[in-house]
Amino acid sequence: MNTLEVEGVGLMAPGLAGWPNGRAVLSGARPYVAEPMPTAIAALLPANERRRTTATVKLALQVAQEAALQAGLDPSTLPTVLASSGGDSEVLDKICAALTLPDRPVSPTHFHHSVHNTPAGYWSIATRCAAASLSLSAYDDSFAAGLMEASALAWTDRTRVLLVAYDLPLPFPLSERRAIVAPFAVALALNPAPAEQRLATLRLTRNAERSASRLDDPQLETLRRGNPAARSLPLLRAIAHSTASRVTLSTGESGGLELEIEP
Repeated sequence: MNTLEVEGVGLMAPGLAGWPNGRAVLSGARPYVAEPMPTAIAALLPANERRRTTATVKLALQVAQEAALQAGLDPSTLPTVLASSGGDSEVLDKICAALTLPDRPVSPTHFHHSVHNTPAGYWSIATRCAAASLSLSAYDDSFAAGLMEASALAWTDRTRVLLVAYDLPLPFPLSERRAIVAPFAVALALNPAPAEQRLATLRLTRNAERSASRLDDPQLETLRRGNPAARSLPLLRAIAHSTASRVTLSTGESGGLELEIEP
């Protein structure tokens, strides 16, 4: 069993713009209304780099910045794990469209952004962080895979780790094969050592017997099921309630990841 302290949370989704707003909704203090999500800015990036980046990069960086700032941590020192089911599908769509045209005029900028670890690269540029970084994908279970990887890194190296998970709706015609209902991004600043200024304590164990936790609110449950990064919502709800609870995240055919949460 691995134990992690959650020192900061970043959140961005329709009706859940920023952790303070998200906490109010997920704790039940305010009803959930799926309002349009504000445009992510990624203010840490220099202006020239910001103009070149995509919505996917900006969304990932915005929640990462929120979690690090909330935890009072220097982002230049934090190892990172970034988890996304599909990466930057907008760039993929544009490259595929270009390949159907005469002379296949693929944009060098789009090619530059086509790798799965593009957000990690821009995070390093923005923060001047030279710490270890890993970018992964595990389809619908990408958040759980990212959390397990972050836990392993935190305990192996005895270091704080910043976990970032994000996914956006795919453009047509990719959306016909892979439906993501809304954009969603979350970041957790995690510490393997006891921390006084924590939002919650997590204890992680594998459990093949329990199915994934669900949400009572129909709209939030639709969001949870409709975006791989939003599979984090039961955990975020438990953190928002500040009460002891258990949450299970699906890890595919291998069963589930069980989380014991304590305030």
